Amino acid sequence: MVAALLLCTGPAAWSQQTIAPGVTETSVLFGQSAGLTGPASELGQAMRLGIQAAFNEANENGGVAGRTLELRSLDDAYEPEAAVANTRQLIEEDKVFALIGAVGTPTSRAALPVAAAADVPYVAPFTGAELLRTNAPENVINLRASYYQETEELVSHLIADLGIRRIGVMYQEDSFGKAGFTGVSQALARRDLEPSAVSVYRRNTTAVKTGLLDLIAARPDAVILIGAYEPVASVIAWADVLDFEPLMLTISFVGSNALARALGAQRAEGTVVSQVVPFPSADAPDIVVSYRRALTSVSSDANPGFVSLEGYLAGRLAVEALERVGANLTRQAFLDGLLKGDDFDLDGFQVNFSDGDNQGSDEVFLTAIDASGSYRPIDSLEDIAR
Repeated sequence: MVAALLLCTGPAAWSQQTIAPGVTETSVLFGQSAGLTGPASELGQAMRLGIQAAFNEANENGGVAGRTLELRSLDDAYEPEAAVANTRQLIEEDKVFALIGAVGTPTSRAALPVAAAADVPYVAPFTGAELLRTNAPENVINLRASYYQETEELVSHLIADLGIRRIGVMYQEDSFGKAGFTGVSQALARRDLEPSAVSVYRRNTTAVKTGLLDLIAARPDAVILIGAYEPVASVIAWADVLDFEPLMLTISFVGSNALARALGAQRAEGTVVSQVVPFPSADAPDIVVSYRRALTSVSSDANPGFVSLEGYLAGRLAVEALERVGANLTRQAFLDGLLKGDDFDLDGFQVNFSDGDNQGSDEVFLTAIDASGSYRPIDSLEDIAR
């Protein structure tokens, strides 16, 4: 089993009388299982940092109903078996109130039955997989748009903006990759098309060359990559070495900052990444400004990024839900406050839930990496050539 990494924000309150699981008179304890080491570690670390920033911000303002918010994070190294063990520990031993900011589809798929059996809220996992949306357990609360929505946006722009119809797919051979591949396939099928090439690679590896050679043989004009930053960077780097030059696109789970850093500016330029949160250096909506201020308060040298912004939004959503419930906090009241209350306006970022709809946002944004290795927002794929 992967070793556990324990972190808390705010003072511990283990000796106090428990009002509800994870709740005392002065604190509320949330739990997180995420890859804090391994090939997806920057995603887990960034999600944790964003949640900590939101919780620290609330704590500096007196907490919620007189309670500080605490986060206990355990490392699963993006491995499903470790995620299950961590989830059991967080629920059964650490007695967390809710789980927040889990990272990954295969890990969430494995851990979710444990959380559902214990009726523990499973809030804002960093995955757009459909298994957490359609017919999902009632304890699941999604913040972000789905992978189906991200891949639809990419396919739509490829065809409408550039007239590209020969679209290949390379994906991680697990539930995450298959979710993204299904999204691409469905988007193409709606246009009476199918992928012009399909290849796979194993999770937690950068052994991608064989799959890339399969793509090269089919010569697609664009390739949608469904994976984490290390293997995606490896695909793009090998494509450069082999003079294979389709337009490369990927979805938000890749971890944008980590991808650009892994590739370097020259190879990264022109890569398109769909995002599910606003641009982290923008001045609007107002929550982005709040995020940067809160991020600095917990880590003065942290660079703003899409993943930590998503973590901050997850933390802010939890704070808003707690405020709606007030002093008489229970898990069911927390879930009801999310699903059965009014819409949430998180400083200009709109989040809307209802019975039968456990996904708060449908927003998808397009970004591209420029010659300096930085991201810029784009409205059309034609903007890449400008």
